[in-house]
Amino acid sequence: MTITPQPGIMDIKLYQSGASKIDGVTDVVKLSSNENPHGPSKRALDAFRQAAGELHLYPSTDHADLRHAIGEVQGMDPARITCGVGSDEIISFLCYAYAGPGDEVLYTEHGFSMYRISALAAGATPVEVAETDRHTDVDNLLAGVTDNTKLVFIANPNNPTGTMIGEAEVARLADGLPEGCLLVLDGAYAEFVEGFDAGKAIIDARENVFMTRTFSKIYGLGGLRIGYGYGPQEIIDTLNRVRGPFNLGVPALKAAEMAMRDVGYTEWCRKENARMRGWMTEQLLAMGIAVDPSEANFVLARFENQAKAEAVDAHLKSKGLIVRLVAGYNLPDCLRITVGTEDACKRVIAAIKETL
Repeated sequence: MTITPQPGIMDIKLYQSGASKIDGVTDVVKLSSNENPHGPSKRALDAFRQAAGELHLYPSTDHADLRHAIGEVQGMDPARITCGVGSDEIISFLCYAYAGPGDEVLYTEHGFSMYRISALAAGATPVEVAETDRHTDVDNLLAGVTDNTKLVFIANPNNPTGTMIGEAEVARLADGLPEGCLLVLDGAYAEFVEGFDAGKAIIDARENVFMTRTFSKIYGLGGLRIGYGYGPQEIIDTLNRVRGPFNLGVPALKAAEMAMRDVGYTEWCRKENARMRGWMTEQLLAMGIAVDPSEANFVLARFENQAKAEAVDAHLKSKGLIVRLVAGYNLPDCLRITVGTEDACKRVIAAIKETL
């Protein structure tokens, strides 16, 4: 075969999504992908259905209505927002625009796998930096920066650990980066943290910080694949040159706009998630299973070894319960469990108790 891909492409391991089926089992509860178990708001669903009448029309190229909705709810300048096919596409845009051969992209050891994948796809070198007790370590990140570092990704809260660092530490990281290096704050789970601006204040005060957000988690629109980025105008102008003109369809744009505006439903989801997350954490700790305080819509249960984690996972599957083994995130002795409905959470806890 003489047709070969660019360097780095074949080093990419295919992304492994959360499983959704179990052979021979029909009553399956999926708690492996951190989806909102309550689904999208009624307003978002109505907007999606109404969009069916516009399927013959191209969508807007500037996503103006959605950007203005985001701006109004989040207190952001709509001109400094760009939208993509999930936050994954925004991450890819950043790597394509700012990293290439000879450049380095930093991320933490338990960070989202798309950072490494997007860096390799752009021809850049991914660099993994150690965390401390499953928390982002600013000193380790700063020590890992070189003259070749162009992007630094951190998820705050992080997936799959659920941990986060405070505003002062994020600001210290941003201020410690060299000129020409961009800090990217992945805020996929930011909405689950009460009163958290996902780093907006830090971004508004600096030129070297950017954030990505998604509609796939608390807004319940994972099936439509839509996200957005916010940051300095210069960065937005650059990314819009990489972005395809019709990257988002009409139904996705309409549903996301209404999901963003339905702040009452979003707040209910946040509170319900916090309630069941707290209950699950207490139950796991009472069983002697280690759990870091989570700020997201999942908990990370840590077992004594990989064999135990795999045994518990197998037993859960036998009960029709799908959670996530996270050995691929350097956590072989852990299970990431999405916070589901109250019934789903109780079923998981009961099944884990059976294994002990």
